[in-house]
Amino acid sequence: MLSVVVTASLLAGFLLSGASAAVAGRARHIAGAAPGEYSFAAVAVYVAAFAVVQELVAFPLALYRGFILERRYGLSTESPAAWFSDHLKAAGLGLALGLGGAEIVYASLWLTPIWWWLLSAGSFVVVMVVMAKVAPLVLLPLFYRFTPLTRESLRARLVSLSERAGVGVLGVYEWGLGDKTRRANAALVGTGATRRILVSDTLLAEYSDDEIEVILAHELAHHVHYDILTGLAAEVLLLVAAFFAAATALALWWAPLGLVAPNDIAGLPLLLLAGGAVSLAATPWVNALSRWNERRADRYALTLTRQPAAFISAMKRLALQNLAEERPSRAALWLFHTHPPIEQRIEAARAFKGQAA
Repeated sequence: MLSVVVTASLLAGFLLSGASAAVAGRARHIAGAAPGEYSFAAVAVYVAAFAVVQELVAFPLALYRGFILERRYGLSTESPAAWFSDHLKAAGLGLALGLGGAEIVYASLWLTPIWWWLLSAGSFVVVMVVMAKVAPLVLLPLFYRFTPLTRESLRARLVSLSERAGVGVLGVYEWGLGDKTRRANAALVGTGATRRILVSDTLLAEYSDDEIEVILAHELAHHVHYDILTGLAAEVLLLVAAFFAAATALALWWAPLGLVAPNDIAGLPLLLLAGGAVSLAATPWVNALSRWNERRADRYALTLTRQPAAFISAMKRLALQNLAEERPSRAALWLFHTHPPIEQRIEAARAFKGQAA
């Protein structure tokens, strides 16, 4: 929550102090662009400058949350140098995506001042779909080591499980999570021809094959129930609403804020604030939908594997290993939790076990 407050304060301060207008003016000067004219170079210079300011402000919080706190609770296994390297890669990736997004928005504003928000939203959706395809192949290997799973009996068991669920996979890979953390996890990433099973080395080291199978069955359920597509549809609706809010805020405030035109790059913080407000307001409902999907995935995993005892033991071990909060407050549940509390998931598995007996 602190990061949200810091980001919102930075955006508002940058906009209201005149710093945004000053940086935008300098960016136009460097690019040789006139006020109100779309310039790829001017947008790039502005975004790069703002990214530097944002990094300077946000880095202490990122260091505390991502490294110091993780080390304090015995979760991180990274050296300071390795963490900093990952942080730089993430910052670079964020800059590239942010620059691409800003170029789309301001090119759209230049092309169609009235419907720019709809054109931008549509473009972002295309990017989201492409990213879902390429992330397992291009992005994840930037941060983690992946090797084909060599435990043949487990590999065959997981492939057989996916076939029973009707979900085709490209392969099964060991995920080098232990290089960075003591947390354990498994995932089914990608779509179509890029879909693959990932099992962390920390899971392989500590969990039985039965426990790993039931954890993966939960992940398979999300693909069986088309949770990826429904999640994408929800993100599209949220994205359109956020862009509409940004367009409304821009139409109302560009002149009072002293912007030279609606497509003045100095107004980018206003767009981010308006769109971010919509995203923040929708968080409780998005989390509630996610928790509903997770409960359904748990039921599917229990039905597919018929191993409630393995499910219960896996949940207990994951909660302990990942330091999950067992009984979060209602406010914390609605604002931060995309999964039901571990205690509720275990109780549901015990009820399933009683019904199956």
